Amino acid sequence: MKTPTSFRFAVVDRVGVITFTRPDTLNSLTFEVYAELRDLFFELEREPSVRSVVITGEGRGFCSGGDQHQIIAELFKRDMPALVDFTRMTCDLIRHIRALRKPVVAALNGTAAGAGAVIALASDLRVASDKAKIAFLFTKVGLAGADMGAAYLLPRIVGLSRATELLYLGDVIDAPTADKYGLFNRVVPPEQVLPEAMALATRLANGPTFALGMTKELLNAELNMDLFAALDNEARAQAVCMQTKDFREAYDAFSNKRTPNFEGR
Repeated sequence: MKTPTSFRFAVVDRVGVITFTRPDTLNSLTFEVYAELRDLFFELEREPSVRSVVITGEGRGFCSGGDQHQIIAELFKRDMPALVDFTRMTCDLIRHIRALRKPVVAALNGTAAGAGAVIALASDLRVASDKAKIAFLFTKVGLAGADMGAAYLLPRIVGLSRATELLYLGDVIDAPTADKYGLFNRVVPPEQVLPEAMALATRLANGPTFALGMTKELLNAELNMDLFAALDNEARAQAVCMQTKDFREAYDAFSNKRTPNFEGR
């Protein structure tokens, strides 16, 4: 697996930890960060040393979105095909986060705005500082609020009415409000954000990762299914999981009154 150069990546106890390292710009994204992040999430599917992922940022920001000078200013120089190449790259990042059959936990140490907000949104779980803020501010800069899958994902988390408000207005909301909307899973003091996210990711990494991957796959697939199709899909998936070593291990551990040792197989 290629080591990224535009952000930091390390594996800690089977948790892949991604850290944005541009704190002076609230961890704004460059073309290189986008490309390397997209490629990393694609490669993590086939990386056996990683069983869950945490993504966070240095300093007081999680990610403030595309860099005003290194991305926004450069986009004015591009023709339509080149602009589509860029927007498809940003969408491929979200596609790879959602397609990764491993849990992804966003540790929101501070502001998540624009593309940073959507990266958090695309993660499976969000642990946020009680000082964190989030904004889907695309309309503030004259772009559609529907960017990088935001118009698909956000209504499914907070409902259509709230999503419409957030995407239309682009306003910054604080952690208590995001928590009330159901956008954040856990809100903790700033110093506890990364430890809480790591504890959660480690718990998932030690779990039945094949079954967790199947769960994520079904959550994605069933967003557009009717009930009968979902039931049929889940019946087949559960039968597959019943053939895994982890299913047998859970039974043996229960029978012998011990903690199961899941292998993800």
